[in-house]
Amino acid sequence: MHLLTAEEMQKLDRKAINELGIPGVVLMENAGLQVVEAIYRMIGDPKGKTVTIFAGKGNNGGDGFVIARHLINAGADVKVMLLAEVKDITGDAKINLDILQRMGQKLHPVINPNSLNIVKLAMVYTDLIVDAIFGTGFKGAVPDYIGNVIEIINTSGKPVISVDIPSGLEANTGKVHGPCIKAHVTVTFAHPKLGQFIQQGPEYVGELTVADISIPPDLVETQGIKRFLITPGIINKIIPVRRRDGHKGTYGRVLVVGGSAGLSGAAAMASTAALKAGAGLVTLAVPAGLHDLMEVKLTEVMTSPLPETDAVSISVDALPSVQKLLEGADILALGPGISTHESTVAFVRQLLPVLQRPAVIDADGLNALVDAVDQLKECPAPLILTPHPGEMARLAGIKTEEVQNNRVEIVLRASQEWGTVVVLKGYRTLVAAPDGTLYVNPTGNPGMASGGTGDVLTGVIAGFLAQGLTPLEAAVAGVYFHGLAGDLAAEQKGMLSLVAGDLLEFLPQATRNFS
Repeated sequence: MHLLTAEEMQKLDRKAINELGIPGVVLMENAGLQVVEAIYRMIGDPKGKTVTIFAGKGNNGGDGFVIARHLINAGADVKVMLLAEVKDITGDAKINLDILQRMGQKLHPVINPNSLNIVKLAMVYTDLIVDAIFGTGFKGAVPDYIGNVIEIINTSGKPVISVDIPSGLEANTGKVHGPCIKAHVTVTFAHPKLGQFIQQGPEYVGELTVADISIPPDLVETQGIKRFLITPGIINKIIPVRRRDGHKGTYGRVLVVGGSAGLSGAAAMASTAALKAGAGLVTLAVPAGLHDLMEVKLTEVMTSPLPETDAVSISVDALPSVQKLLEGADILALGPGISTHESTVAFVRQLLPVLQRPAVIDADGLNALVDAVDQLKECPAPLILTPHPGEMARLAGIKTEEVQNNRVEIVLRASQEWGTVVVLKGYRTLVAAPDGTLYVNPTGNPGMASGGTGDVLTGVIAGFLAQGLTPLEAAVAGVYFHGLAGDLAAEQKGMLSLVAGDLLEFLPQATRNFS
């Protein structure tokens, strides 16, 4: 499912109007009707109920006038709060306002702070609030008096439905710079907008419905948009069907290189996750001092000892051993629990320039590259990097706050500069490819903010990569199933006590309908 910016949606509207000949007033009518259908789902038959519509001066307000007309015809008591001067309403919005006025509908101007009492009174008696103030073109902060109106709406305790996007939310960035409508339901038109899924967007959107307003779905394909929401449909297309004559070699061999004193669990979880994601064979290579422990702990995963430092971490002397192990592997997962010991960092930096197998690099595998990210360009093998915001900040030489405030821009830039697929973990995990493709993952929950969940993700992505998926496909499938396993675990166990091992437990349930 494509995720559009405001400008891309406006361009799509223009193409529908100018090239296909669909009048703008028809698109507005269809938009209003779709919101009316959603209102029926929210409150049932509106006959005899009071609906208060807040309308701005643009096309979003025009949608509000269409909604008002149809609700009046259905027998609702409709109050239209106009947050603009009538003279400022033009185009298709004016056509629908004129119709509404000819029907005898009264307008209640709300154009300055002195109008707030009428808003407060309306909130006492209304059954539903329709937010049609600002559309997807809105940027910045709302004017003060409209901000006061929004605060009254948000504290009214009444259900709110937003038209296309909650007023005060930026469609491109998902950022909120002041008061913003907190919708219970948002009906967005034709395609979802990027800002509805990133940053603060999901806090304000509520339940999102994507409504057809008669713009042909394939029209967006002509726009070259490379921004997507990960959906079950996308996952179904990339997950390979298991062959009837398949064997363990068919589904790939993963080598996990990880572990150090005190961090052995990270390596164990990553290797187990690779198996549970469908890899045929998984070998875990750890410092020699941890080998016997891993032999006992892991049943299905093979193990191999590596030369170690005095601190029981992987030594730079392990490079020949790892190269030998890679001859019998298809994929490398590097980093879970390896530590930042000086010798271990040297091992990572010497391995990358000679690496001949696609690899997933995480955790201290990434930290080993701080101040040495140019080595990513020198690596001859395809790479997937899976940093959390702190790791991304260290790699990019910026502050974590800057990463969090500009997640989309940062991950796309990093992917293009480093020539790798980059997975920026966190709320609404992002997957970026060097060609500018971006995927936003909708699965996952706050209960997954627990040590070890990132190690599970590393293994899951490596497991899919071993089965023949491209690096981008493996990353997309990995983050989706990782988050879905977390959601299923949260349903059964709650978020508070969720741990990384729960993701391993629920991975089979997450993937069962896709394999």
